[in-house]
Amino acid sequence: MLKDITLGQYFPGTTLAHRLDPRTKLLAVVCYIVAVFNCHSVWGYGAAVLTLIVSARVSKVGAKALLRGLRPVLFIIAFTAVLNLFYTPGEVVWTWWVLKVTRQGAYTALAMVARITLLITGTFLLTYTTSPIRLTDGLESLLAPLKKLRVPVHELAMMMSIALRFIPTLIEETDKIMSAQKARGADFESGGLVRRAKALIPLLVPLFVSAFRRADELATAMECRCYHGGEGRTKLRVLRFAARDYAVLAFYLALAAGIIVWD
Repeated sequence: MLKDITLGQYFPGTTLAHRLDPRTKLLAVVCYIVAVFNCHSVWGYGAAVLTLIVSARVSKVGAKALLRGLRPVLFIIAFTAVLNLFYTPGEVVWTWWVLKVTRQGAYTALAMVARITLLITGTFLLTYTTSPIRLTDGLESLLAPLKKLRVPVHELAMMMSIALRFIPTLIEETDKIMSAQKARGADFESGGLVRRAKALIPLLVPLFVSAFRRADELATAMECRCYHGGEGRTKLRVLRFAARDYAVLAFYLALAAGIIVWD
């Protein structure tokens, strides 16, 4: 189950999606999210799905990798679908005891499942094709105007980069601790909810200790390298928009605008 959590993972490559400016991909994801939230018809969702498929093909990220990232949130998707299916008022098409399924509820449930799935897979596609360092540089560049309002843009971007970088590490550490605990007879799967929660205590304590130790080691390493924030720092790779970036941005802006206006 833990190996299915792919948030923060980066798959190196030389595809067009990998070579795009990180700012382009961040803005494209924002446009895509706006487009998905404004989908109201089959044609709108079809355009969003087709865009995701083309983007995945261009980036050469397989469907298996994208769908694997959905497994940890399947319960949330199913729970959302059930709530919309049985508690949306409208024309009743099926009734059993106190449960009622309406035509509007069925449509809303399908729409919510499609919307959540597209949002998660689209966001994962961003992290799959963009390294945490480039993602941080792109976010810091986009938020640069906020520096005039004394917003700590560099520090916020650095925290996001560190968080993304250590998600796979903490997942791997959790898997190792669980394997060690199971070898000593620990049971994380049987019993009720309360028993399972209690069984996680021997897992959470060493995980938090490991996380704090890694944080302390990282802070010491940054101090030894004379890191004092972003003031006066230069970039190894200066971000510059290319023709392909303008073309991709124009496409995603047209997608969002088209769905908002005509869907």
